[in-house]
Amino acid sequence: MSKALQTIGRYFMLMGRTFTRPERMYMYFRQYRAELSKLGVDSIGIVLLISFFIGAVITIQIKLNIESPWMPRWTVGYVTREIMLLEFSSSIMCLILAGKVGSNIASELGTMRVTQQIDALEIMGVNSANYLILPKITAMVTMIPILVVFSIFAGIIGAFCTCWFGHMMNAVDLEYGLQYMFVEWYVWGGIIKSVVFAFIISSVSAFFGYTVEGGSIAVGKASTDAVVTSSVLILFADLVMTQLLS
Repeated sequence: MSKALQTIGRYFMLMGRTFTRPERMYMYFRQYRAELSKLGVDSIGIVLLISFFIGAVITIQIKLNIESPWMPRWTVGYVTREIMLLEFSSSIMCLILAGKVGSNIASELGTMRVTQQIDALEIMGVNSANYLILPKITAMVTMIPILVVFSIFAGIIGAFCTCWFGHMMNAVDLEYGLQYMFVEWYVWGGIIKSVVFAFIISSVSAFFGYTVEGGSIAVGKASTDAVVTSSVLILFADLVMTQLLS
């Protein structure tokens, strides 16, 4: 218990050092642009690919398992839309990105720590936490909501492809179900949740990487701990925020 409290305290102390005004705004924005590309733009491909196939699979599963003469044919589109908006494109996609982006952040900072690059920045009088971590957090908070929107559209396209190429059902029925009783707040709720998840992924992963002690084996362990902890916190935050936003 004391170790857990000590870890939480160290995390908040690190965040206190991170969220200070950058000493040189030019350097901050240069790092910010680089992190946007590395953490966000480079993840677009995997987000589109996974969302496309998940949208297609959800449509097929719903069509095969709830098909009934007592149910309207547009029910498949309605259920697919609700699953994509409420959970997959925000929560499940962020769990996937925690594995990809979180491990990247933790291993990068952990390698810098064990090779004493962070110590060199401290010796030069640079606030290393602010210089290294803040651009990653702001880049993630900026890009994750955009990736969520991409995920929604890719999932819908995947659902339509099952109609056009798989001939699972009529595309007109799917379209009607996708539009039926659409609640705009579900989209905004997913975006709001994704901002919180983005902060969790970036800050927790940065903490584990920044505070590595040891050699290369410790970097690998820190990367694993970062992904596991981020995933658990995302699930907990999803539970809390679903109650608050519903």
